[in-house]
Amino acid sequence: MLELSRSVYDELIAHARERAPEECCGVLGGRQGADRSRADRHRRASNIASDPETAYELDPEEQLAHMQAIEDAGQDVVGFVHSHPAGPPRPSRTDERQATWTGYSYVIVVLDGAEPFVGSWRWTGERFQQETVAIQSAESPT
Repeated sequence: MLELSRSVYDELIAHARERAPEECCGVLGGRQGADRSRADRHRRASNIASDPETAYELDPEEQLAHMQAIEDAGQDVVGFVHSHPAGPPRPSRTDERQATWTGYSYVIVVLDGAEPFVGSWRWTGERFQQETVAIQSAESPT
């Protein structure tokens, strides 16, 4: 399960809308657990893919800087996020080929539809396994 703070959930959707029709991407920080993680920080990253409307690629130096900043704040890197402005609401074959962080959440924001969809999958090292996403209310404790 991945818990998202309400502010991170809202930020993910806002970032995806701002970057559309290109895919947005970023790094999530919070508390990493084997069965349950919580993200309460989203760090936007530049998409340096050659075709950012159909793919994403985090700049390696920027990704490292974001991960270091999260750890310097006493948090864990929880996972990564990107958008599919026109779907599908699941990891693509390209996403599977590029996944490298075993045990981390890969969040996808989809804008194709009446309401945004935010889903998450953990990379097992061989495949993505969908996990439940829970959005915490503003009053929920961290």
